Amino acid sequence: MSDIVYVLNGPNLNLLGTREPEIYGADTLDDIAGRLEDRARELGLEIDLRQSNHEGHLVDWLHEAQAQDARAVILNAGGFTHTSIAIHDAIKAVRTPVIEVHLSNPHARESFRHVSLIGQAARGTIAGFGALSYLLALEAAARF
Repeated sequence: MSDIVYVLNGPNLNLLGTREPEIYGADTLDDIAGRLEDRARELGLEIDLRQSNHEGHLVDWLHEAQAQDARAVILNAGGFTHTSIAIHDAIKAVRTPVIEVHLSNPHARESFRHVSLIGQAARGTIAGFGALSYLLALEAAARF
């Protein structure tokens, strides 16, 4: 197992900081990446952070994480959380542990957000703590 933790982000997460800050906070994805990199160094880990608005990229990156023998994947699938059987199946197909992350608490939002296809396949879920959700997931990944 390598010391690499993939941090994969789905659609619209490139707009963090400006997209509905009352829900998602003021932190940009770069802000989150900087905090993750700092904490990863302290934990002896390396972060590989990526974002795509395309479902197939996320599937390919999950496969790559396994091929690279990554320690874990932290995945914020955005809207694909509730719709993507393809990402669900990719998580189940790889042996790399996947931690689902959300900035907001999907269960406290619209009813269509209450079902997570990603969470049904992931090792665990951390949600509702804003940018801290990513750091909590990294702490969990360090213990795999």
